[in-house]
Amino acid sequence: MATARARHGSYLFQRPGSSNWYVRLRSPNQTIVKSLKTADKAEAEIIALSGFPLDDGTTVSIATHKAALKAARPKIEQSWRREFEPGLHTGPDGGTIAADERELRYYNHNGALLRTVPNGGTAFQIVGGPLTVRSLAEAFIEADFGDGRGERTKAPTKNSDDKLFETYLEHGGRNKTGVHGHFRREAESMWALFKRLTDNKPLKDCTRTEGRLLVTYLRGDDPKKPKMKDATIRKKLTWLCAAVNLATDDGIFTAANPFSGLVAKPKKTREDRRFSFDDDDVKLFRANLGNLSKEDQLLFRFLEATGARLSEPFHIGREEVRKGIRCVTLGSKTEQSLRTIPLPAAVLPYLPKKIKGPLFGGAENDLSDAAVKRLAAAASKRLNRFLRDCGIKDKRKVMHCLRHTAKDTLRNTMKPYDDKIAEAIFGRDDSKSSGDDYGSHGFAMADLKKCADKISQL
Repeated sequence: MATARARHGSYLFQRPGSSNWYVRLRSPNQTIVKSLKTADKAEAEIIALSGFPLDDGTTVSIATHKAALKAARPKIEQSWRREFEPGLHTGPDGGTIAADERELRYYNHNGALLRTVPNGGTAFQIVGGPLTVRSLAEAFIEADFGDGRGERTKAPTKNSDDKLFETYLEHGGRNKTGVHGHFRREAESMWALFKRLTDNKPLKDCTRTEGRLLVTYLRGDDPKKPKMKDATIRKKLTWLCAAVNLATDDGIFTAANPFSGLVAKPKKTREDRRFSFDDDDVKLFRANLGNLSKEDQLLFRFLEATGARLSEPFHIGREEVRKGIRCVTLGSKTEQSLRTIPLPAAVLPYLPKKIKGPLFGGAENDLSDAAVKRLAAAASKRLNRFLRDCGIKDKRKVMHCLRHTAKDTLRNTMKPYDDKIAEAIFGRDDSKSSGDDYGSHGFAMADLKKCADKISQL
């Protein structure tokens, strides 16, 4: 029986070989896994919400678990830190300082009152945990700072830097439609942390010296055990760097980007390379294709038989027939990747007689870039999970390796190998072509069909 995997944010799951539903509650100190002793998901949800007993006799529910997590989150507490203990003290000029809990009164040597100032100021400390960049930023955002006299301070006025960053959140991102969801929260956390570390220094006055403060904080104090890896830090800095770049393009920011080039991109090693699937791998996933849904089976067959990038099949909305050969148009990554290719013989038996609408994506019927990106990301997770379930455990072998495998297969079966016609099928990855209209005027569709049929016999 296949494992019913819980979606992100869900507490319920099923174990292989069992029809019962389990609940998993994670906290910093422990993970609770408990069988709810029912195969009915609706009943399991009710039990998890209303409460269930643990081995120690206590009762817990999802609501009480969430409440405990919230109570354990870091909080910022404020107190009054005195400069002088209450009493009389000798001043630097020989006068007297009279201190009480809140005020300092300075007198000269004749006893005349010179001035009165606060005895110290408001101090803050972080309690609770665990401490992460996000939890720390949320603690600052949620803190209700007072002025030390029991009076709530006014919310800080947003300055031009905040407006610059909000413009990016609303109009930036890869598709220029804004940053949303988890990514938006991560970006806001990084911005709040940077402002705190630099004491709200104006962005126009910041250099990479201030940017390195953020990097140093994220790495931690121990270089042997950094809090974050450089790859993670680079990802988190991307939001701030992109916000400044957008403001520069808009002409409202003219200084150098303080977040650019702070963390070097790691050099790829042999361990980072993607490899082609070997014969044993091919036998494994072909033998287990029946475990996928009908649409995912077709998607897998299409990717193996064409060497297309995983997102490209989701752009297919119709087909063409050229000289009796069924064709589809693929590619949106670059101008050079746009191409028309013949449908290989290996997938024709699994296709509808005529493609009249989106071939993949269910009922969404949406070929927009945003929809394609979302559908492709979800398919990538499902199909990479399928590879692991088949027994292909090497993490370097992912769905994109089907593209490498297809290229290797064509290279080994096409004699002599023609690099140009291969690029017409796979789409160029690097420089612009010399004018070949792939799959149209550059090559005869019949020639492309012969090559495409050599890639897979699935």
